Amino acid sequence: MKKILTLAILISFSYLNILPVMAINNTDSNTKVKQSIFRKKPKKDSNQYKFDYINLEWWKSFNDELLTGYIEKAILNNHDLRASSFMTQEYYQAMKMQFSQELPQIGGNFSPAYVKSPGTSHSDWAFAVPLYAYYEVDFLLKNRDKTKSAKKSWEASLQDERAAHISIASAVGTTYLNIIKMDKLISLQEEIVSMRSDLLELEKLRYDEGISSSLDVSQSEKGLILAQNDLIELKKVHHKLLTQFAVLIGESPENIDSIERKSIDEISNNMEIPSEISTEVITNRPDYKKSEIMIQKAGLDVRVAKKDLLPSIIIGGAGIFNATELAHLFTTKNMLSGIGAGIQPTLFTGGRKMANLKLKKASYERILENYYQTNLTAIQEVNDSLFVLKSDDERYEQLVKQYEIENDSYNMNMDRYNEGVLSKYDILRYRESLLVIEKQLEAYKTDRIIGFIGLYKATGSQI
Repeated sequence: MKKILTLAILISFSYLNILPVMAINNTDSNTKVKQSIFRKKPKKDSNQYKFDYINLEWWKSFNDELLTGYIEKAILNNHDLRASSFMTQEYYQAMKMQFSQELPQIGGNFSPAYVKSPGTSHSDWAFAVPLYAYYEVDFLLKNRDKTKSAKKSWEASLQDERAAHISIASAVGTTYLNIIKMDKLISLQEEIVSMRSDLLELEKLRYDEGISSSLDVSQSEKGLILAQNDLIELKKVHHKLLTQFAVLIGESPENIDSIERKSIDEISNNMEIPSEISTEVITNRPDYKKSEIMIQKAGLDVRVAKKDLLPSIIIGGAGIFNATELAHLFTTKNMLSGIGAGIQPTLFTGGRKMANLKLKKASYERILENYYQTNLTAIQEVNDSLFVLKSDDERYEQLVKQYEIENDSYNMNMDRYNEGVLSKYDILRYRESLLVIEKQLEAYKTDRIIGFIGLYKATGSQI
């Protein structure tokens, strides 16, 4: 019996396929390799790292606690962000799975059987406990490099997670500001609609008195309809912004009526525009850091592909406890063990390994080009954001001057109206012109503030 077992184990070594062997007739031994349970990623005690991603202190410069609260809520509740965090955990566990390949694999099972020995009429129970171990000697550090490559994938996913948080924070801030801009524009547009309605009534009276023509009445009616259509469009955009905002902060779109907000006049508009942005800021962008990490990973993948061309060294061992009585199973008398080693070369793969090496080299070159492109794109986005911000600021300042001139003119005409020099019809026309400019002023004012958010996003929250 021992000779049979020894021969079977030696045969399994020769194929470098370590299998448990039990010399009992009609026994089906199903072997399962159980890999070790990997350590879980250490859980963070708080979500502070998420707020560090978005530079929460910068958002407080708007002096709007409601906006800051909504951003905090989005960071914790937005489903896309939570999905990105789970994706990071997936990459972390994939790294731990790869790390397990650097360790010995140990397994075994318990196989009871009721057997009849050859040449006898006697039947009895038999028990076997095969144990086995398998280890690939990592003398070339191939598995170590594979683990490093998996780690780089995890590190890249951290940058994706950071980028997602910055993007969502920017979207929340931009949407919030557009909502309160719409609040102001709708208010001004409602005043314009009311004013044009009054102008139409006055135009009709002027027509009845023969002062104006039917064409003037028609023009007034057309102006009122256009103003009403503009109001409908503003309300439509306003509603869409509210539902988008609700989704961003993890709320149901049905709860848009409960979204509190300040007026645009209460938002701080005194942030200083930087004269220039240091190039070091670009190196802190998530996409830039990720591209650097991916180059390192591609280099490791090329190195692994080269080492994969060389043979592997395998060490295997097996032991088996085999007895007809359970009480005598774990005894030295009923134990057989062995250990063996061998070199596992690859003689022919149809060019697969060489093709894999060339593929990894091509991937490295592609990723390197992506890195160069990311660098140029980052510089472009920062420069464009800064230029747009400066342009919006200049445009806003010019419109402020225009509004002040129009407002002074309106006040003078209001004095003339109070003195009886101007009619109500004329003063309404002047007031309508002033409201149109005020609408533009409020829109440009908000765009200027949103420009800071664009620069914030372009610099990777490091503004």
